[in-house]
Amino acid sequence: MSGVGGREAAVRRVNEALQTYTLSGEGWRRSPGETLQCVLADLLHWCDDTQRDFDAALRRARAQHAAVGGEVTGDA
Repeated sequence: MSGVGGREAAVRRVNEALQTYTLSGEGWRRSPGETLQCVLADLLHWCDDTQRDFDAALRRARAQHAAVGGEVTGDA
Protein backbone atom coordinates (compact mmCIF):
# COMPACT_ATOMS: atom_id res chain seq x y z
CA MET A 1 0.00 0.00 0.00
CA SER A 2 2.16 2.84 -1.15
CA GLY A 3 0.17 6.00 -0.64
CA VAL A 4 -3.04 4.45 -1.98
CA GLY A 5 -5.23 7.38 -2.91
CA GLY A 6 -3.17 10.02 -1.15
CA ARG A 7 -3.52 11.75 2.17
CA GLU A 8 -7.19 12.73 1.91
CA ALA A 9 -8.24 9.18 1.01
CA ALA A 10 -6.18 7.83 3.92
CA VAL A 11 -7.93 10.15 6.37
CA ARG A 12 -11.32 9.10 4.97
CA ARG A 13 -10.48 5.41 5.35
CA VAL A 14 -9.36 5.88 8.94
CA ASN A 15 -12.45 7.91 9.82
CA GLU A 16 -14.60 5.07 8.48
CA ALA A 17 -12.59 2.43 10.38
CA LEU A 18 -12.72 4.40 13.63
CA GLN A 19 -16.51 4.63 13.51
CA THR A 20 -16.58 1.08 14.89
CA TYR A 21 -14.76 2.33 17.97
CA THR A 22 -16.50 5.67 18.40
CA LEU A 23 -20.00 4.29 17.88
CA SER A 24 -19.54 1.46 20.36
CA GLY A 25 -21.17 1.55 23.79
CA GLU A 26 -18.12 3.10 25.43
CA GLY A 27 -16.67 4.78 22.37
CA TRP A 28 -18.65 7.97 22.68
CA ARG A 29 -17.08 8.55 26.12
CA ARG A 30 -13.52 8.42 24.79
CA SER A 31 -11.48 11.33 23.56
CA PRO A 32 -9.93 11.00 20.09
CA GLY A 33 -6.59 10.28 21.76
CA GLU A 34 -8.10 7.52 23.90
CA THR A 35 -9.76 6.01 20.84
CA LEU A 36 -6.41 5.99 19.03
CA GLN A 37 -4.80 4.30 22.03
CA CYS A 38 -7.52 1.63 22.03
CA VAL A 39 -7.09 0.99 18.29
CA LEU A 40 -3.31 0.66 18.67
CA ALA A 41 -3.68 -1.71 21.63
CA ASP A 42 -6.12 -3.83 19.62
CA LEU A 43 -3.66 -3.87 16.71
CA LEU A 44 -0.93 -5.03 19.08
CA HIS A 45 -3.19 -7.88 20.24
CA TRP A 46 -3.96 -8.75 16.63
CA CYS A 47 -0.24 -8.79 15.80
CA ASP A 48 0.44 -11.07 18.77
CA ASP A 49 -2.33 -13.47 17.73
CA THR A 50 -1.30 -13.53 14.06
CA GLN A 51 2.46 -13.46 14.68
CA ARG A 52 2.95 -10.12 12.92
CA ASP A 53 5.75 -7.70 13.82
CA PHE A 54 3.99 -4.51 14.94
CA ASP A 55 7.22 -2.52 15.26
CA ALA A 56 8.35 -3.45 11.74
CA ALA A 57 4.92 -2.54 10.36
CA LEU A 58 5.03 0.77 12.23
CA ARG A 59 8.47 1.57 10.76
CA ARG A 60 7.17 0.85 7.26
CA ALA A 61 4.04 2.91 7.95
CA ARG A 62 6.14 5.87 9.12
CA ALA A 63 8.19 5.66 5.90
CA GLN A 64 4.99 5.50 3.83
CA HIS A 65 3.58 8.45 5.77
CA ALA A 66 6.72 10.49 5.13
CA ALA A 67 6.65 9.61 1.43
CA VAL A 68 3.10 10.93 1.12
CA GLY A 69 4.17 14.19 2.75
CA GLY A 70 3.29 13.57 6.37
CA GLU A 71 5.18 14.76 9.39
CA VAL A 72 6.91 11.99 11.32
CA THR A 73 7.31 12.60 15.03
CA GLY A 74 8.21 10.39 17.94
CA ASP A 75 4.88 10.81 19.75
CA ALA A 76 1.30 10.37 18.62
